[in-house]
Order: sequence, then structure tokens, then C-alpha cells
Amino acid sequence: MLDATTHDALPLASGVGYKPQHFSDIVADPGPVRWLEIHAENYMGDGGRPIAQLRHLAERFPISVHGVGLSIGGEGTLDTDHLARLRHLVDWLKPASFSEHLAWSTHDTAFLNDLLPLPYTEATLTRVAEHIDQVQETLGREMLLENPSTYLAFAESEMAETDFLREVTRRTGCGLLLDINNVFVSCTNQKLNPRDYIANFPLDLVGEVHLGGHDAQEDEHGAPLLIDSHGTEVVDPVWTLYAETVVAMGPRPTLVEWDNDVPDWPVLAAEAERAARILAPVLQ
Repeated sequence: MLDATTHDALPLASGVGYKPQHFSDIVADPGPVRWLEIHAENYMGDGGRPIAQLRHLAERFPISVHGVGLSIGGEGTLDTDHLARLRHLVDWLKPASFSEHLAWSTHDTAFLNDLLPLPYTEATLTRVAEHIDQVQETLGREMLLENPSTYLAFAESEMAETDFLREVTRRTGCGLLLDINNVFVSCTNQKLNPRDYIANFPLDLVGEVHLGGHDAQEDEHGAPLLIDSHGTEVVDPVWTLYAETVVAMGPRPTLVEWDNDVPDWPVLAAEAERAARILAPVLQ
């Protein structure tokens, strides 16, 4: 089969997380959407309609590949079979970007269907850096590391999350994916100021931005508890934080994620249009 078109970089524009039910709509009229993101684990097979549709889309749009299963922060070694399948995907798709989460999701031979947080210690830093080095060497490309959404802080942490991320990039040469919703969720849950977090974040290393929705609950004490659900529109405070951030760092490729209770295409396209409107004056 013919390889997909190679795109050198994601455009400084809005994109969306691709869902197969939107294929026909995207082909007919993508509206403001200039690039697409896929979850790697959904496309590690050979053949079939999903691969055929992805090949078709890759001829028209730059593609970002987002991994959710490498368990970069796991205590054990990376799954080399998983990494080999990922390399196969990246080799033929030739995406404009590849990213993964600062999280762990494996224990011994068990895979947990969650992206779990890590303590920010020297031991964790060494392990994460070693795993990122392995991924980048295997794929032959830079990886972007995404800041997590968290619900608590570890007492044993020795450094701030932003300092941890900065040091990971220094040791590995990887870039960063800044998820604005994750910042808002984590800071709300831990009673921190999201603007302070952004001010301490190494914005010059950001290669991609994510926006998504969250669910609002209350903990046992009646305090706000936000859950990173990717199942609703982006809320106004996250849009405001995003607008302030792009003014501070400049325009970046910006993705709207909507993974659960996925709406019809016009609703998702409207979210991408809102991101495009915020980017527009920064691009001038």
C-alpha cells in the first residue's frame, strides 16, 4: 500500500480528536478543522475499514498520534510488543506529531484502564526519562509529554509538576503537550491557582495544546471535585485560561478532545471554531 502523505508539522490551527462516526462529515466539510488526532491503540491492526479511512484522511489532513497505553510512568519496563506495534503505525502513517501521558497504567502483567498519577521524585524522574528515551529511540522521533489531570498530591513529591516536566525535557529532549483542561482540573481539585501553574510552565517547549470538557462534582466535604471526562463542551473558565495562555506563549496547534458521549459533528466543529477564533488575533 502507498504510504500516507508526510506532514512536517501540525498547523497553527484548531483540530479535533477523530471519531469514525464523523468520517463522512469531515470529508464533506471539515469547517474550521485543519488537523486530526487519533488514539494510537485504535489503529495498531492491519487492514479493515478503520485503517482505510485513516489512510484517506491522512491524504488531506496532518495527523497527530496520541498514545494512551505505554504507561510511561510505570515501574516495570515498557511493553516492547506494544512499542513495536506503535512503531509500525508511525512508520506507515508518518504523523506530524506523537504524544503520550505523564501517567502509569500497568502493574506487573495487568493493564489498568486508567491514567494514574505519579509522585514527583528523583526516582520517578529517572524512570520516566529512561522510558521516554526508549520511546524516542524506537520511533526515531520526538515525543510530546502531556501534563496529567490529578485529584490529589503525593506527600513524597520532591518538586512541583512544572519543575518535573521541565527536567524531563532537559534530560530527554522531548517536547510538551499542554492540556489546559487538565491544568484547570488539577488546580481546582488541589486548591491551586491555574494561572500560577501556567506562569511556571515551560511554555517555550509546548508543541501542542489540548482542550476538553470535565464533570463537576463535590467531595465528601462539599468542596468542588472535577473529573476529566472528555464528555462535554469546554467550560468558559478553561477557554479564558486558554486565551491567556496563547497570548503569553504564542499560537500552538490546538486540539478539542471529546471522547465520551460524542456529539454530532456540528457541535464538535463549533468547539473547534471557538478555538480558531481565539487563535486568530495571536496569529496576526
